[in-house]
Amino acid sequence: MKNWSKIYYDFFESERTAGLLLIICTIVSLWLTYYTGTSYEQIWHLQFLDHPLVFWINDGLMTIFFLLVGLEIKREMYVGELADVRKSLLPLVSAAGGMAVPAAIYLLFNEGTDSAKGFGIPMATDIAFSLAVLSLLGSRVPTSLKLFLTALAIADDLGAIVVIALFYASGFSFFNFGLAGIVWGVMLILKNKNCYSLPVYLLLGVALWFFMYRSGIHPTIAGVLMAFAIPFSSNSKNSLSHVLQRRLHKPVAFFILPLFALANTAIVISPSFFQDVASPVGYGIIFGLMLGKPLGIFLFAMAGVAMKVCVIPSEMSRPQLFWCGALAGIGFTMSIFITLLAFDEPVLLNASKGAILIGSLLSGILGYTGLRQTIKK
Repeated sequence: MKNWSKIYYDFFESERTAGLLLIICTIVSLWLTYYTGTSYEQIWHLQFLDHPLVFWINDGLMTIFFLLVGLEIKREMYVGELADVRKSLLPLVSAAGGMAVPAAIYLLFNEGTDSAKGFGIPMATDIAFSLAVLSLLGSRVPTSLKLFLTALAIADDLGAIVVIALFYASGFSFFNFGLAGIVWGVMLILKNKNCYSLPVYLLLGVALWFFMYRSGIHPTIAGVLMAFAIPFSSNSKNSLSHVLQRRLHKPVAFFILPLFALANTAIVISPSFFQDVASPVGYGIIFGLMLGKPLGIFLFAMAGVAMKVCVIPSEMSRPQLFWCGALAGIGFTMSIFITLLAFDEPVLLNASKGAILIGSLLSGILGYTGLRQTIKK
């Protein structure tokens, strides 16, 4: 268990650093867009292998991000906060509320319109950003609070993955989906046969990505499916899942996510920008993240405690749980990712990205301020 504690510590440290780097990349992207207009954004639409660069980032490299997320989810399910049923229920129940309430708030503003399909945008939590803000409070943050936010964000990611698979697929092809299923089946068979060749899984993973892309389901789902097909052992730090997870942390934290931020936060501040954000889409996202997240997380957690299906750790107070929920309102990476799946119209894309930045910023400020007041020095 000591070994897994070290893995969590390394994960927390890398996510904190990644969050700070994401902030820097976002500021750089906004600054370059402000001074160059659309010229900076056009860089990411240069063609490479018959597709724009932004495609290879959002559909290709982000698959590796989802592979890492899948490995994190699997680890938590086997040996982490999601392994013990009673312990896992608090972040799981809270995550359900943190997805349902923001989506409901968004639909209150957008029900019956074409923009209603963006309901998944405020449901997401950015692990890197939320942990980065929490880390600013230093060593006085209770370990249980760090573990809760981590498990909550991971459970939230799992929910976001399901939402993407169910609601953001386009032009579905049963044939290619069937081929993807066959490839994944082969991977599972190899896992059960104790195949420990990483190159074999990576080659099959590329085939899985290709067929998933051709099926109409977003190909990043292939990363999660691949994660659950890779052999895992809680007793060996040399297990394939553990080795791959360790190798992916730094490339994802210091290359893939910063590149995603640089490519997808190029928001053009036009004369109508604030008018666009002050729209049903913008209000739904901002209030969904800033209010929906903490309210949903807190209310569902309290309901779970009242029904005695989960418990709040002794070193975590109820006000801390609420403000931790506010930090979960930092959507950023996953919210922007879902935005790109939900909308094609430039005005909606720009307004959504602006609302995500505003909502995430307000959530971060609220969460940090609230926790600073409630955590003992």
